[in-house]
Amino acid sequence: MTAPLDWAQPWYQPWAGLGEAAHHRWAGGARVADALNASGSAPVQFVSQSAMPEGAAYERFIFEQRACPTRDNLHDFFNGLAWLHLPRTKQRLNALQAAEIGQNGIGARRGPVRDAITVFDENGLLLRAPEPLWAALRERAWRRLFVDLRPLWAEAHVLIVGHALLEKLAAPRKDMTAHVWDADAPLPGVAAADAWLAAQCEPGRLAAKPFVPLPVLGIPGWWAENENFSFYDDSEVFRPRRPARGGGRDLDPCA
Repeated sequence: MTAPLDWAQPWYQPWAGLGEAAHHRWAGGARVADALNASGSAPVQFVSQSAMPEGAAYERFIFEQRACPTRDNLHDFFNGLAWLHLPRTKQRLNALQAAEIGQNGIGARRGPVRDAITVFDENGLLLRAPEPLWAALRERAWRRLFVDLRPLWAEAHVLIVGHALLEKLAAPRKDMTAHVWDADAPLPGVAAADAWLAAQCEPGRLAAKPFVPLPVLGIPGWWAENENFSFYDDSEVFRPRRPARGGGRDLDPCA
């Protein structure tokens, strides 16, 4: 069984079409895999976790069997919704994971490509926004981003793609931070976002981790408390950008 989800929340609205029906089936007693399989056409079949042999690599199993092992929990439920809504992106990321495993095996370290895929697949967000917003976000200029430039957020398009972040937002906390990718193309809907993102997922670009941290409850319209601008004064959440060490990349722990 599962707790209710508020599909009217802005982070869930893009997922509500298939998600609400699938969640209703799960709440009614169906296994998560069955609820997902009945909800639409995905490039994989959802199967019980027990279908994957012990010791098998999860990503390789999905790639080779076209089957996604699924437990009866909210994390795997949202992963399944990602397969239903973002089939091109999920296939592309899975193929890259499988190729990396085939080349390098499973070790103590994932390597830069697999690490970036995991970060984004779990915690990613696409943001299409006017350049002044992006400039403020890159600088972690939070007051400018969320207060001074607040009217520009009406022109922004936001889509959470990370299934772990969607899971965590079932019980929102102020410090929830997404890894954001600049969607430098119009994204009129989830299908368009899927097509654009799948085309961007190249090993070299992923290894460079083109992500910027964003505390998601700071987004205007996403959380009532941020209407009081003192919300953004919490330096434990809205952290300043740390200077790079020795000319390297920004080492902000949120990034």
